[in-house]
Amino acid sequence: MRGVLLLSPGALWLNHLAMPRKKKKKTFSAVKAVKTMSRTAIGKVPSVKRVEGVRREKKEKHKPSIDRLMEDAE
Repeated sequence: MRGVLLLSPGALWLNHLAMPRKKKKKTFSAVKAVKTMSRTAIGKVPSVKRVEGVRREKKEKHKPSIDRLMEDAE
């Protein structure tokens, strides 16, 4: 069996280490270009913080128990 090279199945991944993959060429995006230009001109915009409104007020999840109703009545 001269000239026959026997490799284990785990040794096949060694071929992938020899040559790195080519990087995918990025396509031009007008949106990204405009955003980068505006960031350089204006600067980084602070993130928006939401203010809790009257509509967003949390409601109780459960009906009040008899004990709690008695305490509130006193």
